[in-house]
Amino acid sequence: MKLKLSVYNKRALFGGVLASLIIGLGAYGLGNISGYEAKSLITSSLPGINALCNTIVLGSATILALLLTLLSISSSSNSKLNKEHYKHVLLIAKIDTIVFVAAMIVFQLMNIPVTEAENVPHSWYSIIYYISLGLSAILSGGLIVVVLMLYNTVVSIIKIIGLGITDHPLTVNEDEEDEID
Repeated sequence: MKLKLSVYNKRALFGGVLASLIIGLGAYGLGNISGYEAKSLITSSLPGINALCNTIVLGSATILALLLTLLSISSSSNSKLNKEHYKHVLLIAKIDTIVFVAAMIVFQLMNIPVTEAENVPHSWYSIIYYISLGLSAILSGGLIVVVLMLYNTVVSIIKIIGLGITDHPLTVNEDEEDEID
């Protein structure tokens, strides 16, 4: 199955990738750190990473619930929306679920008390530190993608239902209406 992204979804994906890169470059800007420094940095950054994971889990779960409301509004409106609208919502739900699961896994991994372990070589701490920063950058970028995609969908719904725009790309045109009947 080939994934066809709309212009809006490409923009959202670009925004998320850009945010991840900016966050990742901030971590890269620290330069090469020793294992002892990394162990200290892991200890100090762990509460922030855990809070980020919690926020992403709560946000993505809320977005999934709100997608049901969006579907209810979409299906009960007088305007007929084409399949593309529902494919967009489905894609948002899929990406949001992936971000939710990934954030839960990262949260669980970050709660392993690696800095208190006696048998972990100090050279591993810098690797663990950069991996934790990389994962938090990816999770942040993923949630940004979901929010931007949701924003684009909400704007389209407002234009179609609220403002009554009938020539929107997500509305059913006359050719599609004939196919439905």
